[in-house]
Amino acid sequence: MVINTNLSAQTAATELMQSSAALSQSLQRLSSGSQITSPADDPAGLAVSMQLTSELARTTAASDNVSDATSFSQTQDGYLQQVNSAFSRMSELAVEAQDVTKTTSDRALYQQEYSALGAYINNVSTQSFNGVSLFNGATLDVTTDPSGDTFAMSGINLSNLTYSIATSDDITSLTGAAKAVSDTENAISQLASDRANIGANEESLSYYSNQLAALSNNLSAANSQIADVDVAAESTIYAKDNILVQTGTAMLAQANALPQSVLKLLS
Repeated sequence: MVINTNLSAQTAATELMQSSAALSQSLQRLSSGSQITSPADDPAGLAVSMQLTSELARTTAASDNVSDATSFSQTQDGYLQQVNSAFSRMSELAVEAQDVTKTTSDRALYQQEYSALGAYINNVSTQSFNGVSLFNGATLDVTTDPSGDTFAMSGINLSNLTYSIATSDDITSLTGAAKAVSDTENAISQLASDRANIGANEESLSYYSNQLAALSNNLSAANSQIADVDVAAESTIYAKDNILVQTGTAMLAQANALPQSVLKLLS
């Protein structure tokens, strides 16, 4: 029996240190919810997780872009619904102005309403969405995926000749009223085409939105497999390491007490 070198205590201390380190790591995983609490835990997994997290962030940003573009299109269509009502009323007024029993004064009254509706349509053509013109006819490139690919969202131009001619007609005469009937019909036909374009834009954006949602879910699932801790499994590991720490502490105490038995040999 020796007292200068207590091998039993050294062995117990080493085992206790390892168990304590494992217990500490398990606590970190359970408290953070992450399987990787330091790069040393899984270097390759950390690298992959960082790439997945970055792509997921870009996917979320692209999804926001698509949502904003959808709102832009819906705002356009909301305005055009009112423009359609205005042109329909203008067409009605033009037909009423063709009534041969109406006097010039009557047609002047029709013209007042016709002009007011035309002014409303001209005002709508200047409206914007968050500072971006709704009806200047510009095509907008909407980012639709994490790689930066875009969808060309066709624009609507409410200032084109078809609309401007109809809004500027004068129905105070039979000839002018007849021209206004034709012009408003052309405007309504153009408006139908423009609303169809908006509908096509919204449909395409809906597909992109669904695609991004699926991609986001898949990226989250893949990253979870790498980075997220399995609480059930980790709890079992924690319980085991906790018992080992308690046992190791008790055994180290016993090992440190062994040299005390030397005193019995000296008594």
